[in-house]
Amino acid sequence: MLSGVFALPWWGYVLVTLGLTHITIASVTIFLHRHQAHRALDLSPLPAHFFRFWLWLTTGMGTREWAAVHRKHHAKCETTEDPHSPQVKGINRVLWGGVFLYVKEARNQETLRRYGHGTPDDWLERHIYGPGQKAGIVLMLIIDVVLFGTVPGALMWVAQIAWIPFWAAGVINGIGHYWGYRNFKCADASTNIFPVGIFIGGEELHNNHHAFATSAKLSNRWYEFDIGWLYIRILSTLGMARVKKLAPVPRIGSPRPVVDGSTLEAVINHRHDVLARYASLMRKLYREELARLQDKANYKGLKQWLEVDVRQIPEDWRQRLDGMLANSQNLATFYAMRDELTALWNRTNASREQLVTELQAWCQKAEASGIRQLQDMSIRMRSYALA
Repeated sequence: MLSGVFALPWWGYVLVTLGLTHITIASVTIFLHRHQAHRALDLSPLPAHFFRFWLWLTTGMGTREWAAVHRKHHAKCETTEDPHSPQVKGINRVLWGGVFLYVKEARNQETLRRYGHGTPDDWLERHIYGPGQKAGIVLMLIIDVVLFGTVPGALMWVAQIAWIPFWAAGVINGIGHYWGYRNFKCADASTNIFPVGIFIGGEELHNNHHAFATSAKLSNRWYEFDIGWLYIRILSTLGMARVKKLAPVPRIGSPRPVVDGSTLEAVINHRHDVLARYASLMRKLYREELARLQDKANYKGLKQWLEVDVRQIPEDWRQRLDGMLANSQNLATFYAMRDELTALWNRTNASREQLVTELQAWCQKAEASGIRQLQDMSIRMRSYALA
């Protein structure tokens, strides 16, 4: 067996492997995901080409294929056309076989044609990285064996090659649409797996990403940490990156007496914050109404279903919710007006003037309802300011 250049204790090989796989994770989240797929930042040639070269060595994935599959995932999320939705294909199939779903979709020429635009198409991509995808990972095996010896090097190489298929194709695409907490009520089932995004480069904050897909920063709450964003800030400080887009931070001013075009634009721009605030106020109203109702036992536990699409609520819970709404006019009004509000910014065939009129009418109805939470919501929306 070949002895490597470096002789390390067993834990040394483990640490080196974790370090190497972390570089791969950083390459995926910064280069493939935020830079190429979503154009959230620009990278200078040096880091951009390093990431391309490193991914060629450790994954064999093509930039165009990865970006195309991921863009289609966003465009067709949680539908039968989504390449890897656990809501459609099942969690076990995506978690343990996500790599096979990716490979299948990456071979779909229609997907590449429609979603693969704007990715590198230079001499290196056409002559080395594209046709020589397997050559890269073979070269990585040779490097690992030469540096660390036959057995340690081969084991390290296996870990490197399996890292992205499992953690990115499996965990992020699987668990990230199946289990976790949600800051934002997106139309899809995306979740934040864990608030500290270190192990998977910040991709743990998947619900945040689906809410603001073109943001270079994935953390959104004060307790969340995105290590990928830390690396981007370092590259930016060194002049090697330029951040183009970030999630909007709500700005609150004095309430406008009358809803105007700026109010409408600010509300639509901050619609995720609107829904988060609405959900918080709905939970408070639910607790108040529950306290005054006689049949409390039958309505306990409904809080978890207040923000869920009615089509996804189990029948027994749906009947309980209908019963509580029938016995609580305040909660029924608050519940129904949420749908009226979301319908407003989902209307694509209405003029700006029509939407302003509808938003003004919604605020007037809310403030005349006598429901404190609705009145607070109206004042909040009239207070949003544009950056």
